[in-house]
Amino acid sequence: MAGQVVWTDPREEIEVCVLLADGRLAPRSFASRAEAEAWARPQDGEEVVEINQVCSCDR
Repeated sequence: MAGQVVWTDPREEIEVCVLLADGRLAPRSFASRAEAEAWARPQDGEEVVEINQVCSCDR
């Protein structure tokens, strides 16, 4: 098994992001949903979202 790469399904690789009020993703990453929720400002229209590599084609 040495030297073999273990395949992971990109649909299962979830990243937590903050969707800003202007429709763009915040230019930072978050270690957890709780961290993103603490950073986001829902009163300003921001929303915590979870995306996977399949959906992140705007990067």
